Amino acid sequence: MNTRLQVEHPVTEAITGQDLVEWQLRVASGEPLPLQQDQLRIHGHAIEARICAENPDNNFLPATGTLHVYGLPACTTFERADNAVRVDAGVREGDTISPYYDSMVAKLIVHGATREQALARLDTALAQTHIVGLATNVQFLRHVTTSPSFAQAQLDTALIPRESAVLFNQEKVGLHMATAAMVADMLVSEQALAQQANVHGWIDPWAQRDGWRSHGASNREFMLEFHGEPHTALFTRLHDGSLQLTIDGNTAALRYTPVAGGALDVRYGDLRSTVHLYKKGEVAHVFTALGATQIVAIDALAHAGEVHAEVGRLTAPMPGKVVSFAVKAGDAVKKGQALAVMEAMKMEHTIAAPADGTVAELLFAPGDQVTEGAELLKLEVTG
Repeated sequence: MNTRLQVEHPVTEAITGQDLVEWQLRVASGEPLPLQQDQLRIHGHAIEARICAENPDNNFLPATGTLHVYGLPACTTFERADNAVRVDAGVREGDTISPYYDSMVAKLIVHGATREQALARLDTALAQTHIVGLATNVQFLRHVTTSPSFAQAQLDTALIPRESAVLFNQEKVGLHMATAAMVADMLVSEQALAQQANVHGWIDPWAQRDGWRSHGASNREFMLEFHGEPHTALFTRLHDGSLQLTIDGNTAALRYTPVAGGALDVRYGDLRSTVHLYKKGEVAHVFTALGATQIVAIDALAHAGEVHAEVGRLTAPMPGKVVSFAVKAGDAVKKGQALAVMEAMKMEHTIAAPADGTVAELLFAPGDQVTEGAELLKLEVTG
């Protein structure tokens, strides 16, 4: 018999009210099973979601990195609780997810009186799970939870391809709300800095960064990148103190209010959302009840003098080990032809030629460990 606990054992614990780990220890110490099968009763419904370090929108490639933000909903940990949220994990904020172990970061378990209640509780708990520093499947899990097939319990191995239109590459927040949230967060941060300049109860007007002018409005322009596409935004502070934001030519009023938990109540025109935003470099990670997204505010000065990468560079899509090369220097290859195989987190991934060309040089050998973005080989593209 298999004496180990299954990964899904919290589901059994939630619906039976039993502690299976305690059972294991009692049996291991010679005691009989606490209950017989006919004595067990099932109460309500429970669902477990595995939060993994992977990118579902990129063929579920494993991801690594540091948990710069690891925010969880109100929950219990490694113990069951009726009609509540449970998270079992072996990580904490600041930890690094490496390529040497399984990609699972945590297990999120919910329990409810009915399946519908458990589903709603799962979606809410996932919405309150904020992870910054590496790609995860949290948003994908939300899309699965709310998909017609899963909601109606039409479950089979074809669910993902059948529901692919609502599972992958979903943008629930949108450019306008993401930009408005980014600008609102910037203003809150600047106001906090100004308060630090308070001297004996007096705010130094020269320490203000709000761009106020004695005559007319003040404008600030932003160069943005959203899903790889460039956008522009113009923030305007009118003389009466009201705020306007123009995004790609669309102008609307901007209002925001700090709320509990470090969130912002952001309103842009007819849009309104409670937002949690975390900055990491130029990237703003935006979390809302509808979903999460990223937007980049490009610092032109910081990128001055940079050049584009040369054509023909083939880089590792994730950290891992080079298993093999299917080509050698001097070989002519066709677009789509397999060039190398990498392994990470128990999975193998094939690197294919992006275009016709000739292999100029192999930069690693089979067995080498490489970091994400490392150049594996040079390809001289023809044409």
